[in-house]
Amino acid sequence: MASASLQFFAFILALFGVFGDITATLLPNWKVNADVGSNIITAITQMQGLWMDCTWYSTGMFSCTLKYSVLSLPIYIQAARTTMVLSCILSAFGICITTVGMKCTKLGGDTDSKSHACFGGGVCFLLAGIFGLVPTSWYTREIISNFLDQTVPESSKHEPGGAIYTGFISAGFLLTAGVIFCMSCFKKQQGAWIYPPKQHHFSSTEQESNTGYNLKDYV
Repeated sequence: MASASLQFFAFILALFGVFGDITATLLPNWKVNADVGSNIITAITQMQGLWMDCTWYSTGMFSCTLKYSVLSLPIYIQAARTTMVLSCILSAFGICITTVGMKCTKLGGDTDSKSHACFGGGVCFLLAGIFGLVPTSWYTREIISNFLDQTVPESSKHEPGGAIYTGFISAGFLLTAGVIFCMSCFKKQQGAWIYPPKQHHFSSTEQESNTGYNLKDYV
């Protein structure tokens, strides 16, 4: 019962991780630059994401521009696109697989099949968490190094946006869910190895007596 409750808790964490992963991938505020200027009326906020760049004016106007060209993008943005999409796909697969493998569901067949499915879903969550953690860390490193570079003008410096924090939290949720699912299956298999099922051994005399008893019944 405790293992089933733990798996359900890990499944809830994985759901939050999947939704956060998709949200972080689509949000345009991976890095933000607030330029107040000489007048608060002309203040603008520039946001850059993986797929589009957006500008918000203090007057209420909001405009976005899609990044159509892939080859013109920096290498870290191209890598972030690829790994975040892979993270979303793997986490979605993990949700489907663990739904079959969890103990609280009636899907997946026997206990061994559910255990294997649960372990496979945990591996998907672990890989999704790693693929989500790598681009957010790399993107944050580029923002910080650009911010600390003295040769870069102040108008071109940015700070980490909300999408990066969402990506970090989602990756943590997915990694935690993957560890819980894998460890729950591993403990069960380890218990089966340590405590194998008992086998009853009959002595030769007992077998002979049973055989003789059975033969007498047919005489």
